[in-house]
This record gives sequence, structure tokens and C-alpha cells, in this order.
Amino acid sequence: AAASRVFAFRDARWVPDPVLEPSAAVRTPQPVPLVIDNGSFQTRAGWASADPAVPAEPLLRFRSLAARSRGARGGAGAETQVGNDLGSPEPLRWLLRSPFDRNVPVQLELQELLLDHVFQRLGVASQGCVDHPIVLTEAVCNPLYSRQMMSELLFECYQVPKVSYGVDSLYSFYHNRRQNWPCSGLVISSGYQCTHILPVLDGRLDAKNCKRINLGGCQAAVYLQRLLQLKYPGHFAAITLSRMEEILHEHSYIAEDYIEELQKWRSPEYYENNMHKMQLPFSNKLLGSTLTSEEKQERRQQQLRRLQELNARRREEKLQLDQERLDRLLYIQELLEDGQMDQFHKALVELNMDSAEELQSYINKLSLSVEQAKQKILQAEVNIEVDVVDSKPETPDLDPLGSEQSLEDVESINEFEPLFAEEQPEVEKPVAAVQPVFNLAEYHQLFLGTERIRAPEIVFQPSLIGEDQAGIAETMQYVLERYPKEQQAILVQNVFLTGGNTMYPGLKARVQKELLEMRPFQSSFQVHLASSPVLDAWYGARDWAVEHMTREEGWITRKDYEEKGGEYLKEHCASNVYVPIRLPKQAPRTTEALAPSRALTSSTGNPCEQA
Repeated sequence: AAASRVFAFRDARWVPDPVLEPSAAVRTPQPVPLVIDNGSFQTRAGWASADPAVPAEPLLRFRSLAARSRGARGGAGAETQVGNDLGSPEPLRWLLRSPFDRNVPVQLELQELLLDHVFQRLGVASQGCVDHPIVLTEAVCNPLYSRQMMSELLFECYQVPKVSYGVDSLYSFYHNRRQNWPCSGLVISSGYQCTHILPVLDGRLDAKNCKRINLGGCQAAVYLQRLLQLKYPGHFAAITLSRMEEILHEHSYIAEDYIEELQKWRSPEYYENNMHKMQLPFSNKLLGSTLTSEEKQERRQQQLRRLQELNARRREEKLQLDQERLDRLLYIQELLEDGQMDQFHKALVELNMDSAEELQSYINKLSLSVEQAKQKILQAEVNIEVDVVDSKPETPDLDPLGSEQSLEDVESINEFEPLFAEEQPEVEKPVAAVQPVFNLAEYHQLFLGTERIRAPEIVFQPSLIGEDQAGIAETMQYVLERYPKEQQAILVQNVFLTGGNTMYPGLKARVQKELLEMRPFQSSFQVHLASSPVLDAWYGARDWAVEHMTREEGWITRKDYEEKGGEYLKEHCASNVYVPIRLPKQAPRTTEALAPSRALTSSTGNPCEQA
């Protein structure tokens, strides 16, 4: 049972998205809408069509991240990678950029990179524009400036014919609607950055009573990372955010009663039965070497021969360069002997020399260097045939004339210095394998106990990480108390949970327990979990697009954008409430207000005296 609770990190690498060829049904008889769930954690995109030939699921799913690399030295320039093209986020963690601040897109140049990736991989090959209607999700109560910049990007950059904005959690609520629609309910949406409590009355969002908690899956992953790094400081670098997200997704759960669950974990038996062990990768090289004395001696001799061959090759290359340089200087000296003074002085200027004496001195030094290099190469060819018998061979001769070359040789030999010193001259002692004094695999294990419930608990108790906010239960009670009792009873009959951060086991039971404590005695309520909390937002947006494809409701056309501005929104059942910008108008100056001043001015002829 203990062995069965040891889990290895998958460390899965992202597979780059292929370039898809859209079917003919996407463009005929008219271009079908393109649905994009623009989430702060993941972007999902696909087509909305009632034709069976068009897949009714998102064709692209990738993290909403981009990274710009510096490019290889001496090679191509900087390269920008998006989403799954990154492979793994950890090596590029310090380069990753997101267009989102919390759940609101604010970096539109990064948002443009994400949209370029979507259009390219879905095979949108229209010339100079995207001629498909766009259905795009946005944040609850999205700021007008953010919507204005997004509309400007879609209409000005991509020339889309029309666009529709909707709230992702309301699309999920719309997809999971029951028989009677429009209906009312209380939507609890918890995502990567934020958690929202959204009251829906008669199928429309009551935006005035919406509440947001600035906590989600990202904060839970950071909190879990800090807990485990404090618990295992020896594995600080191995405890990465990607692995913490994997633990949250697969090994964490919500306690129905947090204090009671902590009391259970105090029992050693309960701890042993419910603790999960996460195996970090490790290498067996630390266990020691089992090579014999003869094998080590042979390996040292091979390495020394390779090093000597490498040094000989470098000396030959340096000798060739010095010989070419010497021939060039001798040719310039011949110009002086032949009396070609103009060419001689021009060559001296190119060499940054002042006189013929300086040229002669440099020729002498270079000639001596070439002769010594030739002697060293001949000596090295003789010495390379001699077998090395000492356990710690002497350092081969270094070139005294090329300081840069000599330093490289010294560094190369120093790399092998620990290897040469592994064995002392006492070769007659038997070599035995080094036995570890502890289990190395167990040393590289993370024991998950109360961390399994502490990290996801922050959405109910933000004070665990020092946040001065209310949790889900307090916020839900606050929202319900803003309505009369009759509407409260209607709302609690359909408490709907959606979002990727609601997939913890036990979350539904925890919300039911919190509602049971806050609702009147013997009152009824119902809690429903989305059929697919992660993808239902895209499915709901697709359902809405298919049903409203030929209608004008909810679609913002290019004419609307040019006449009413980028912040304009056409409302529908899953959209935000449009609140236009109202600038205060200056009150016009009436004739009654101007009359006294005119009379006062006419009473005196000198304005200065009046002042």
C-alpha cells in the first residue's frame, strides 16, 4: 500500500499545435463563426457550425503564454514562441509573458500574438483579413478600455465582419441550462486568477451585485510551492510551479470541514494511509563507481591521449596562422628592400605600426614562436607514443608563446584533475562499491500530508496567505443578503459551479455544507457542478453562436464599431451589461447670466476701473 502511494511527476512536454486544414463546410455557404475562449490560463478555439463535418469541440488548446528568445549566437535573430510551441515552461519561466492582468487582457501586442497563433493554426487563409465572425469571451464587468482595445485589434488589424463578447461562466451556465430557460441561479466561477459570484435573474446577469475574489488556481500553486520549499529546502530548485499545478490537479482535495480534517491528519495512522509521496527525478551516479583499478587506469590513459591529440591539433592550427602572418610581414619587408615606399607605408598603417624597426622586431618574435611551435609538435609526436604508467600523469607542456592557447590547455587539464586524483598509488587494495547510508530515492520524495488540503483551502479562507478578503462562503452570503427572501430562495435552487478551479474533489460537498449553515432551517437548495468545468464555456459559446448565427442580436458589426466606438457592446443572455461612458457636459451660459455682466460693463467705459 505504501509503494502504491508513490507517484512520479509526469513533467509532460507540450506538443506543438499542427496547422489544420479547415473543411469546406467552414466557408460554404457562408463563413461560420470562430469561437475563442480567451482565458487567462488557457486559450481554446474552434468552429461553430451545425454541420456534422465540422468538429463540435475546440481544435486548439494552449496556454495563454508567449516568450521571445534572444536567438542563437551568430545565427538568426529573436524568435517568438506561443502556447504549446514553448515545449516546457520551466526553462523559459523568466521569459514568459501573458497579455492578462488578473483576468483582463491589457497587453494587446501579446494578445495579437495569441490571435495570430489561433488563425494560423486553424488555417484561416483569407488575404489581408479574417472574414469569419468572432465569438470571444471576456471578464465579468470587463473595463471599457480593455474592450475598446480588443475591438480595435479585431476590426482594424484583422478586419473581422462582426464580433460578439460574452462572459465565460455565463456561457457555461447557458450550456448546462435545464429545461426551463430563461432561468435564475447563483453562478460560482473559480478560474486561474479570480473567483466570481454571479447572480443570474431570469436569464440575465445582475451586474450590480456581482462580487470578485482575487484568488484562484495561480495563487494556490504559488502557496503550495512556498510550503514545500520551506519543508524541503534541499530540493528548492526541483519544486517548480508546473509540478505544483500537477499536484493541485491530481492530488489535492477540498475538506468538507477544514478544522476537523486537520484533526484527522494529526493521527499517525491516518497520515500513513492518506499521505502521497511524489518522486522527484534523481541520478544513481551519486552511489559511487564500481570500476576496477585496471578499468580506471585504462580510462585515464584514453582521456589523456585524447587531450594530447586535442592540444596537438590546436598547436598545428596556431602554427598555421602564425606562419601565414609571418609570410605577410616578410612580404611587406621585401617592399622596403625593393624601394616601394608608398606601398610599404600603406601596409604599415594597416598593421598599426610606426616604423620599420617595429616591423623587424615583430618579425623576429614571430619567427622564434614559429620555430618553437614546430619543435613542440615534433616532441609531442614522439611523446604520444610513450605509454603513461603513473596513476597521476604530469601536465603536458603548454605553449609559452600563445597565452590564450595555454590557458585553454590548462583549463582542459584541470577538468581531468579530480579524475586523475581518484586513485592513489596504493593499487593493491581491493576496490569495493560505495554503499549509501540512506535510501537515495526516498531522499528525493516529497511527502504530501496536510498540503493536499491547505493549498486549495485559500478560496474559502484567504487569510491563510495573508489576503484581507472574504472567502467564497462569506461572499456568497453577502450577495444573497442583497435580495429579498423570495429571490434568495430562487437563487439557491440553482447554485452552479464552473471553472477549472472547481474540479477539486469535495468542493460540491463543501458548498452544500456552507449553504446549509447560512440558509434558514428546513429550507431547500440545490448545487450543480458543470458537466465539464474547463470546456463548458467554449461549448456554451458555440451553442450560442450556432443559434444566433443568422440573427443580429448580440453581434457588433463594423458599422456599430465605427459609429459607437470600440467600447460598445450589444447585450445578450450571456454578456455583460453595457454601461456607456457618460462625460459630464458643461452647462451653457444663459442670457440671464450674461445680462448683469453686460450692464456692469456698459456702466463704465474703462474695463480697468471696473476690474
